[in-house]
Amino acid sequence: MLTLLNAGYFPITDPTWIFFLVLVIILLAPIILERLHVPHIIGMILAGALIGEHGFHILERDSSFELFGEVGLFYIMFLAGLEMNMEDFKSIRVKATVLGVLAFLFPLCIGVWANLTLLEYGLMSGILLACLYASHTLVTYPIAIRYGLSKQRAVGIAVGGTAITDTLTLLVLAITAGSFRENTPNLFWVWLILKFIVAAIVITFLFPRVARWFFRRYSDPVLQYIFVLSMVFLGAGVMAFIGMEGILGAFLVGLLLNRLIPHVSPLMNHLEFVGNALFIPYFLIGIGMLINVTSLFNHLYALKVAGIMVAVSLVGKWLAAWATQKIFRMRKVERRLMYGLSNARAAATLAAVTVGYNIILPDGSRLLNEDVFNGAILLIIVSCTVSAFITENAARCLVTEEHEGQVTDEKEKRDERILISIYNPETIQGLMDIALMIRNPKQNKGLVALSVVNDSTASEAKELKARKDLEQTSRIASAAGTDIQTVLRYDINVAQGIIHAAKEHAITDLVIGLHRKTNIMDSFFGNLTESLLKGTHREVMIMKLLMPANTLRRIVVAVPMQAEYEVGFPKWVGQVCRLSKTLGCRIHFFATPQTLGFLRHLVEQQNANAEYTELDDWEDLLLLTGQVNYDHLFVVVSARKGSISYQPSFEKLPLQISRYFANNSLMVIYPDQLGDPQDLVSFSEPHQTVDSKAYETVSKYLYKWFKSES
Repeated sequence: MLTLLNAGYFPITDPTWIFFLVLVIILLAPIILERLHVPHIIGMILAGALIGEHGFHILERDSSFELFGEVGLFYIMFLAGLEMNMEDFKSIRVKATVLGVLAFLFPLCIGVWANLTLLEYGLMSGILLACLYASHTLVTYPIAIRYGLSKQRAVGIAVGGTAITDTLTLLVLAITAGSFRENTPNLFWVWLILKFIVAAIVITFLFPRVARWFFRRYSDPVLQYIFVLSMVFLGAGVMAFIGMEGILGAFLVGLLLNRLIPHVSPLMNHLEFVGNALFIPYFLIGIGMLINVTSLFNHLYALKVAGIMVAVSLVGKWLAAWATQKIFRMRKVERRLMYGLSNARAAATLAAVTVGYNIILPDGSRLLNEDVFNGAILLIIVSCTVSAFITENAARCLVTEEHEGQVTDEKEKRDERILISIYNPETIQGLMDIALMIRNPKQNKGLVALSVVNDSTASEAKELKARKDLEQTSRIASAAGTDIQTVLRYDINVAQGIIHAAKEHAITDLVIGLHRKTNIMDSFFGNLTESLLKGTHREVMIMKLLMPANTLRRIVVAVPMQAEYEVGFPKWVGQVCRLSKTLGCRIHFFATPQTLGFLRHLVEQQNANAEYTELDDWEDLLLLTGQVNYDHLFVVVSARKGSISYQPSFEKLPLQISRYFANNSLMVIYPDQLGDPQDLVSFSEPHQTVDSKAYETVSKYLYKWFKSES
């Protein structure tokens, strides 16, 4: 290596070889560091330090690192905002707000005091440096997910508190940094805050509406990705235009768009993939190239700065977690978990130190010098290591305490398997989106996509179409990072094909779709649906989406009397809650007072955001027309004949839905039923009863009447 350096081969200046070397680092660093149990973010920074001018000087920190560094910085803050679940935050907003404010104030106040007295910095430099202590990033959040604790109270408080802490930190950072870039200091802070409020209101009001309109109009994944990036940089540009840091705009855009970009969607997977594969690693390597390790250990003052930064940061976050635990009388293990999640420094810390390092004072010095920069890197390394250890330990304790005696329930959840019946290409995207959102994330068997070709009328063209449809489901599932099994089946009857496939693959849930232009009456009284309901006792969901699922703003659920006595009641309630949380929208239940009581209990367990209204008269769904808008999902919970919650009024459902809700997205749920499936009934079978014949006669009469009226 030294021979090559002396020979003049380094630093490399050819763009091709620069990009190749960076890609090699991005490729090999995670592989090596995974064996050493070192967080990837630390590995990228250390790799940058080795190849930079303060290391072996293999690469120069040229304009490409500055460009990709700016993109990566905005990207990492955008993803941080995108990961925040604002619906979860609403249910624990008081506790999360307390933790967030304390996690901001304790490190900031202690840090300002330490910076002014121990390090002898100026006021502005001391405040800006204290922002490093106050900020934190959910680096250890994947540990909580791995242990199945994403819905645990302490985890939700830590996640919600992060949004509060980082928003306050970035605001103080932007104001402090902006004061050095303003020519007229009179009333600067007041004017800057007013501009920020106006810009935030404009972004908050305008960006989600524009995004919702775009997602409804354009479904191409490339266009959606480019559009989202454009919104990110537009938000960053607006904040930079008013004199604040662009990272605040990127973070705000992430918070605003997170309910339009579900975490299980292909778009989210694309955003995370590109960011984690290229932009963020490039940014981290560029940050590492700025580190001067020798200066850190050659000067006692540099070690003093780094030691104070680490000590203040660790103590400040611990005090915040301890105070929150005492105020709300939480368990010690929950305190440890909150501390582990809120202690790691990464994204916001890098943002703060990068901003301060890039500000040049009139005398030519940097606002935050090299000692602070190196100390910040050491802080990131120490805090991430400590946080990983504490979070891992606390997560294990909670899993041991809370999951004891729940083996059977967990097994039942893991055995969940959803079958999506594919026929019309126009409905594939919507059906896949719903299936991805309602599935239990703990399930280990994935999804099954089925296309049935009628054996009696089979042709090469139909088989080719079916294979293309199944390939489309595979692409959607792959884009969302989910396994899916595709099945092409030949059968003389489509319903029989679905039923047999469901038995063969141990299916627990069936999702079928309606064409957008299909008449509801035809669909409901068709042989397919009737045969499916009689041929399986498993849950059946009938979907009709008139817009992309991620643009839905509310879920309205009509629940019949005695629905709580059905064996599948807890399952579909959990699925609807899961759908609501993924979409980031509220659920509005309509049911009898008794049923609402059971619904409240289950929904509270799911931590979903819901409201409840009594509905005593199921006979006429006209009462709900004023509650269901064009951008709502109308969910009707029905039941099979002979079940506990079945009512004669269910026979009116097709007519009422066709008349009142033809222009609404629709989901009809037939819950799980005890017992074995019924035999399929045909017109020629002798055991068909007079009652069923009368039912068909009435239905045909209603259908003819409806057609004549329309």
